[in-house]
Amino acid sequence: MKRREFLKAGVVAIPFVHAWGQGAPKKTYRACVIGATGKGGYGHGLDVCFQKIPNIQVVAVADPDERGRAAAAKRIGCERTYADWRAMIKKEKPDLVSNGPRWVVDRLEVFTACAEVGASVYSEKPMALSLEEADAILTVCEKHKVKTAFAHQVRPQPSVVHAKKAIEDGLIGDVLELRSRGKEDNRAGGEDMMVLGTHCMYMMRAFAGDARWCAARVMEKGKDIAAGDRRAASEPLGPVAGDTIHATFAFDKGIQGHFDSVKHKQGAGGRFGVVVYGTKGAVSFGPGDLARVSYLAEPVWNAGKSGAQWQPLPGAPETNADPSGLTGSEASNKRIVEDLVRAIESEGQSMASGYECRGALEMILSVYASHLSGARAVFPLKDRKHPLGTL
Repeated sequence: MKRREFLKAGVVAIPFVHAWGQGAPKKTYRACVIGATGKGGYGHGLDVCFQKIPNIQVVAVADPDERGRAAAAKRIGCERTYADWRAMIKKEKPDLVSNGPRWVVDRLEVFTACAEVGASVYSEKPMALSLEEADAILTVCEKHKVKTAFAHQVRPQPSVVHAKKAIEDGLIGDVLELRSRGKEDNRAGGEDMMVLGTHCMYMMRAFAGDARWCAARVMEKGKDIAAGDRRAASEPLGPVAGDTIHATFAFDKGIQGHFDSVKHKQGAGGRFGVVVYGTKGAVSFGPGDLARVSYLAEPVWNAGKSGAQWQPLPGAPETNADPSGLTGSEASNKRIVEDLVRAIESEGQSMASGYECRGALEMILSVYASHLSGARAVFPLKDRKHPLGTL
């Protein structure tokens, strides 16, 4: 299914609900976990993403590191372990797989092997090294009619769900623009955008939908970068470039979105998040386990002038904890897995599907495409290879 057809089908309108809130699951699911101790690990808790979910039984874990494999099996509570994830998938033929490593290697191979045995996958992000690879992942999953979900862990948090509904109901009037920044730590610029900017991109998509074009500038030590300035990130993520990024995205209804990541010593990490600005006020999101949400009832966004103060979002849940007792990323992982099961059983798509993750990746790579061409990068990008080339 092409992206435009996917959107027209109403997939983005899927409500953020727990699968188990829609009634009991239709079957018992056998699950496997893939990790790589020392080489991307298990991401943000993806080794235990199936815990406390009825009707999901974790049957095996794979990790090439012997100690890491034993420790993971103990955490997960499964008996069978494998040094090779390929052997595990072939032997166990699971219904669900958690693909934990942060390192963006073997993504297509993992998804292909899982799809061929009929397993849907919950994976750590980023989705792929290029749009070409992301397209191939979705194609093989479509062929075998399996579902995908990625670790967009802020999306299902109750405070964010409430904020999305409040904004749609007019709390801040008509949405005018969205502003976001990466963590801006020692990875500021290209690596920050790939690792943490993906949170900003998918959150902007949650409130504004598909981006139509991007206009961007990428710099290194004050000078515009060229494709030859690409470098390897601190972990295998494909090529990155620049220590300063300024990007503008155009959405429908005249909404503009902005992403920035600038290397500096002051305030690193403190500005990480997304702010949605409307004609009646603004809502601020701090991505992370707590997904802090704040509200400013000020139509000109100038609290210093009016004396208005940022305050907790009216009616927001007091906690993002799950009824099972899980908190933080563990609670978010559980919600995404539940929603993945809902997608499997309803033949729909999960809220954090590969289509959504590809959309975020396309926004990231469009930054380089725009800068290098000196013009707008229009979506969908025609060239699906990485704009910086290969390492």
